[in-house]
Amino acid sequence: MRSAKFILIYFLLSISVSLIAQNERSLKRKVAIGRFSNETQYSKSVFYDKENDPMGKQASDILSTKLANTEKFLLIERQDYDNIVKELNTSGSISQNIGADYLIIGSITEYGRKTVGTQRVFSRSKEQIVEAGVSIRLVDVSSGIVIYSGEAKGEAVTEDKSVLGVGKTADFDATLSDKAIAAAINKLVENIINQLTNNPWIAYILAKEDDIYIISGGESQGIITGDIFTVVERGRKVKNPQTGLTIELPGKEVAKIRITQTLPGMPLDQVSIAELISGIINAENLENYIIVEL
Repeated sequence: MRSAKFILIYFLLSISVSLIAQNERSLKRKVAIGRFSNETQYSKSVFYDKENDPMGKQASDILSTKLANTEKFLLIERQDYDNIVKELNTSGSISQNIGADYLIIGSITEYGRKTVGTQRVFSRSKEQIVEAGVSIRLVDVSSGIVIYSGEAKGEAVTEDKSVLGVGKTADFDATLSDKAIAAAINKLVENIINQLTNNPWIAYILAKEDDIYIISGGESQGIITGDIFTVVERGRKVKNPQTGLTIELPGKEVAKIRITQTLPGMPLDQVSIAELISGIINAENLENYIIVEL
């Protein structure tokens, strides 16, 4: 009797642990970071090259590092920033050639530095201050709609002191630029992460062979064998007369699939094999479906 009770308790605990693990596991979104633009006049000389702007690269690297540290996203660095923005502004949508679910477009909008000093009888001090402003837009790739935009300012300060001529003195601290930009981005990161995780994870049906379906995404995105997903038929696209943008109407659930195998490969190129467990999918029109979480 006692043995049967222990078995029952072990079984219930196993189920609880499994449910907790399933709830804690999250599917990673693919996020493309467009190169940050530098909208300030700092560091712009006659030979300035916007394709290799050091401040813009700084900001992009800082944001990429912070998002990567969360381990919630697969990051794609896009270099053809101007082409992406041109496509967004002219068509109102972005093609799947970007290879991501969401696109981050950023710019450094303000940058300044100053030195403030105080002089006393026996001592003197000097503060080096750098201020930076950053603007970020988060775009849903499938619709081209900006789902989040934000601006923030950051400041970095260092101080030199000397008493009776004894103490440290230094030229301008170049690392203050990094710190000021990082401080500005820090104020936006939490909102960016919340927006990315609150919006649905999406995958696509790439092909059908016999009775199996090949879908985008694999282990690097958190997909495992046995996962069940909903297949949604995409809604009709209509033009919003108020904004002039094309929007997609809500789709309808038409089927469910189960992952039977995940295939190895590079993180951004991984695919999985799935079987249909309910509903109907038109194999002649696979591009009209998306896969979402249950």
